[in-house]
Amino acid sequence: MGLTVLITNARLGWRAGTELYVRDVARGLLARGHTPVVYSPRPGRLAEEIRREGVPVVDDLERLSAPPDLIHGHHADETATALLRFPAAPALFVCHDWFSKRDHPPAFPRLLRYVAVDQQCHDKLVFEHGVPEERVRLLYQFVDLERFAPRPPLPARPRRAVVLCNYTKENEHLRAAREACRRAGLSLDVYGMGVGRPCAEPEKLLREYDLVFAKGRAALEALAVGAAVVVYWWRRLGPPVTAGELERLRRDNFGVRAMGGQLTPEEFGREVGRAVAAYDAEDAAEVSRRVRASAGIDRAVDELVSLYEEVIAEHAAAPRPDPEAEARAAAGYLRRVTLGFEAERRDIYDSTPYRLTERVLRAPLLGRAARRLARAAAGRKKD
Repeated sequence: MGLTVLITNARLGWRAGTELYVRDVARGLLARGHTPVVYSPRPGRLAEEIRREGVPVVDDLERLSAPPDLIHGHHADETATALLRFPAAPALFVCHDWFSKRDHPPAFPRLLRYVAVDQQCHDKLVFEHGVPEERVRLLYQFVDLERFAPRPPLPARPRRAVVLCNYTKENEHLRAAREACRRAGLSLDVYGMGVGRPCAEPEKLLREYDLVFAKGRAALEALAVGAAVVVYWWRRLGPPVTAGELERLRRDNFGVRAMGGQLTPEEFGREVGRAVAAYDAEDAAEVSRRVRASAGIDRAVDELVSLYEEVIAEHAAAPRPDPEAEARAAAGYLRRVTLGFEAERRDIYDSTPYRLTERVLRAPLLGRAARRLARAAAGRKKD
């Protein structure tokens, strides 16, 4: 009998890591005869895409007239919301991000398993948030092998390179990277939200490039296609993904632990040049073969379903939820939200842009002009 699984996510607007993870897991569950339902209070274009594939998507849990068998939580606030709305449903929480406060795990009695997508997230759960290690599972990122089909063999020398990163912007670092690639005889293109050039169909785009600078999911997809990949994020550069380094880099999700610190533009350009010089078409082909043998979506969704069944069975065998324990968990979570909100306000009020804005607004002539411009801009937005 199929399971009804409520999947939560903070946003479903653009094509980013957890958003695409939600889409692919929902697809996999639907194909296995289960009923995925996706909840996000901030839906958008990707929510529409998921719904077109036959998966219900809601931005208000009051629209669900039947409780789920299990809550698959992403992001703390949305997971806590689902736990409070459905007080009889067990849950698991998936941690995707080392930095984001949204990926801090909520502590609720019915949250019985925690999934880490890499070793760093495992350590965050266990060593920073006190999650018992026996309740944490490592389940690495996956790739849809049908969508990301193998490209023709790589050339002996790279001709085209691409940066895939939503954080990359037009700056001195990017100019240094372009110059390093130019000196090596190849072009460099950039895709991502930061340059106003999001990539809607990476499975097609990746086939056009020999060398890819990316991290996380984008790096894994590029490897599955057969490109040579260098771990990259914003102003940091990691190593080329070689057969000898693949296991370690995948354990770290081709992320921050694989990189050094932030580089100056000059250092960044030199490192890009070294990465281009290390290009090895034969080794990249071996890496791609291994990724395609071990990182497919089918295996990952099967592992998730097995974990769902484990959580549901444990919950069914346990005593009824203790209302006192549930209330204390909710109170603790609301306290954390309140303190976090206050900290964010302090950060805003102490920030240089805010202080400069206040000075301008207090200045007699500049302040009046700035307020008139702000009112005019607000009027245009309403129109």
